[in-house]
Amino acid sequence: MQPTIVTGRAERTDQVKDQALLRADVDAVLDVLADGGIAVIPTCLTYAIVGHKGPAVRGIFTAKNRSYEKPCGLFGSAALSREVHDLPEEKHAIADWLANEAGLPFSIVAAFHASHPFLAKVDADVIGNASKVGTMDMVVSGGPFVAALAARSFERGIPVFGSSANRSLSGSKYTLMEVEPEVRAVAAIQLDYGVSRWATPLGLSSTIIDFRDFSVVRKGHCFDELARALAGRGVALKT
Repeated sequence: MQPTIVTGRAERTDQVKDQALLRADVDAVLDVLADGGIAVIPTCLTYAIVGHKGPAVRGIFTAKNRSYEKPCGLFGSAALSREVHDLPEEKHAIADWLANEAGLPFSIVAAFHASHPFLAKVDADVIGNASKVGTMDMVVSGGPFVAALAARSFERGIPVFGSSANRSLSGSKYTLMEVEPEVRAVAAIQLDYGVSRWATPLGLSSTIIDFRDFSVVRKGHCFDELARALAGRGVALKT
């Protein structure tokens, strides 16, 4: 079956103008995921490949040639992090401020509530492949599409798991056309929203911060800006 390829929504992933089309695209992605399929989606960080059910998530690992030692993540928001991450309120407040006021892109690693109704019905192997030693990684500031996807996925009870849409160790891809054919081949729906907001020749993805102790799991987009913003709130990142 030929994939559904949606084009022409924006020239850059943070410049979505038609909110009705955005909502329709989000629901189309969630419909595919709920049916066991895979999607390639735009974020401000990179293009990403996502699934919901066990076979889809395993298919993503295979298409990317990704080691199962490297968990995938949950696509969310600061609000969704409040729901599923086990953190004190002051740390949730910092995440909310970074994402919604400072406008900086990042991912959170933290302990999570596996029994939360949003996660409780997820296939066990998906939770296993999206967690490590009791923690889960979540993109909380991924741009307009990810924000809309996070809100609607919570409403519909369809958690979205995945990672950057590229062969493992090949560097992030910032347009749909850059994504390798073998990665795109497994996706039933593929959305083209132009160039990722934070596209860089360095091939970076999100900066990942373990919010339990503010240690840096991975340096990525806007790392220096994140470090300065956190320092202004009295938080020193541990590198």
